[in-house]
Amino acid sequence: MLAFIAGAAMAVQGSLNAALGKLIGLLEATFVVHLVGTGALVLTIFVFRLGQGDLGSLVKVPVYLYLGGLLSVAIIYAVLSSIAGIGVASATTAIIVGQVGTALLIDHLGLFGLERHSFSWLKAAGMALLALGAKLMLMK
Repeated sequence: MLAFIAGAAMAVQGSLNAALGKLIGLLEATFVVHLVGTGALVLTIFVFRLGQGDLGSLVKVPVYLYLGGLLSVAIIYAVLSSIAGIGVASATTAIIVGQVGTALLIDHLGLFGLERHSFSWLKAAGMALLALGAKLMLMK
């Protein structure tokens, strides 16, 4: 249920970000989105002390794990551009196909220290149906 809510929130977030991008520019909107998010996290972690982790452990983290921050900038920019160009439903559909396809690969290989989940023909069929659904959604 939480993943479903996150998906719904992503569609709303992408729409809000795209609208912001139309008013101030795509890169500028990407910057503002990250600035607002950073401010919210500063409040959450340092003011309200809701964090449960240990920022002191940052020095022990493999460097490649910091790439998520760079990817976040690229993702938000790409979502803004896609929604502005092809609409929320079509962009979200393409995003989901890209996410699931990549997630299947990450699961199968157990990348980034995550638990392995084997690829199966059933998953391949699901991915094929998802891709077919995306093609239908993207048709005009």
